[in-house]
Amino acid sequence: MKVSPKFTNLKSSYFNEVNPLIKKYNAINLAEGFTGFHCSQKLIELVNKHLLEGLNQYAPSEGEFQLRSRVAEKVNDLYGRQYNPETEVTITAGVSQAIYTAISALVNEGDEVIVFEPAAEYYVPAIEMNGAQAVFVPMKDPDYHIDWEEVQKIVSTQTRMIIINTPHNPTGWVMSEIDMIRLQRIINGTKIVILCDETFEHIVFEGESHQSVALYPKLAERSVIVSSFGESYHVTGWQIGCCLAPEAITREFRRVHQVMMYSVNSPYQLALAEFLEEKEEYRKLSAFYEQRRDYFLELMEPSRFKPIPSKGTFFQLFSFEDISDEKDRDFALRLIKEHGVATVPISVFCHEKVKKQVLRFNFAKPDELLKEATSRLIKI
Repeated sequence: MKVSPKFTNLKSSYFNEVNPLIKKYNAINLAEGFTGFHCSQKLIELVNKHLLEGLNQYAPSEGEFQLRSRVAEKVNDLYGRQYNPETEVTITAGVSQAIYTAISALVNEGDEVIVFEPAAEYYVPAIEMNGAQAVFVPMKDPDYHIDWEEVQKIVSTQTRMIIINTPHNPTGWVMSEIDMIRLQRIINGTKIVILCDETFEHIVFEGESHQSVALYPKLAERSVIVSSFGESYHVTGWQIGCCLAPEAITREFRRVHQVMMYSVNSPYQLALAEFLEEKEEYRKLSAFYEQRRDYFLELMEPSRFKPIPSKGTFFQLFSFEDISDEKDRDFALRLIKEHGVATVPISVFCHEKVKKQVLRFNFAKPDELLKEATSRLIKI
């Protein structure tokens, strides 16, 4: 039987292409977004405890109440906004599922969704698969900031949602208080919903603080916040995240969520609920990853790669314009095959081909691995 593809314009993930190459050439993987560190032994023990207790049945669709309560407490502690764990907090199978669910629940066919590029690979497919149209706003050089005047000009009566991501993957840019105020002004008097990806909320550098939309009451009442436990606790493979939104929005979100996947595995949720009491585990992340970033930059200093400042996340951009005039994708593939280091070309995060000669590196790796990777890169 011949089956016609339903979504002919959806691109295959870059990682599907390069993962076989990484294995073939035994390349050091600084491309994918997982950390190279083990999670806390205490967290493993908590998972084991709940497994042995036999808590292995379906969790409630909205998530285990203990975890939802801990998430609400943490957000109130950090950002001063109270979310009702019964009606405003939902546990999800990671951030990508939360993003897709939020768009499916809130965006209708024919709506427009504003996306800032470079953008995570899963934003635009979720928009297009729901019959909506992505409206792209390029972030501005040299630090990839957002031009809010440009945003104001493209907002229309068809604009249903604006997706923001802070700290930003892949650029490491971090939104400021001024950015949040500008965003708030733009949505005043509209029906626009903000979808905020705060996956890296605990990884902000230079003594700055994360500007969650939860800090801004007028934004929060119109916003969906999605975040992840994976990046905070070195357990990206667990694929557990959360969604916070006002009750009316959460009600729509949960209608889609329970059909899409019903629930997330229960023992891991209960383990995370207990582990959230260890506040120092997430409070120390900024300092930990800032030291990682600085160490990586020091190792790369003898190379011909030029760093583009990273203010958050565990990603660092480098320009290779002094090395080659190749397209970024071609250069990235050559790095894997000839030098055994895997990175991500910035064009992967854009809907159209860009001429920027920039690569993304993941520095959330142990010292020895970073040393070996940079020893190969500085020879280029």
